[in-house]
Amino acid sequence: MEIITINRFLEYYEDTRSITNKVLAAIPHDKLDWTYREGKFTIGDLIRHIAAIERFVFAEMAIGHKPCYKGCKSDITIGYNSIFDYFEAMHVQTIKILETVSDVSLSNNISLIKGREIPLKNLLRNMIIHEVHHRGALCIYLNLLGVSTPPVLGLMEEQLIELSK
Repeated sequence: MEIITINRFLEYYEDTRSITNKVLAAIPHDKLDWTYREGKFTIGDLIRHIAAIERFVFAEMAIGHKPCYKGCKSDITIGYNSIFDYFEAMHVQTIKILETVSDVSLSNNISLIKGREIPLKNLLRNMIIHEVHHRGALCIYLNLLGVSTPPVLGLMEEQLIELSK
């Protein structure tokens, strides 16, 4: 996606988030603390991580601030409804922040955490890549638990094969 205007980017990002929300809706209430191996993200950690990175890294850097990410463990929020409220609140805050970004500034360079500079529009693209990456991890977690996940682009593979005949 070529990011030319902030409004078009935000529309695209909301489409990305709507798919993520479908995956989140498939998570069983009793599996938020599940992980495939000790020391790895739990399902709840992954949800909090997507939310916190979006808000406290990408949104902050988009407006020229230093990231203020503090992690994603259960000390942030715990419990099924609380985690999803946090996820939504961080997204709403991020969108409000990004709505202040001008179209002209999308081509301005910003400094990444390690000092490398990239255009702001590339940072925003990376925010989507980050979410999609962790959404994929959530799908794998759910599949390991035997939970069906929704199709990402509207069709399951079997449906696509059938329609391709």
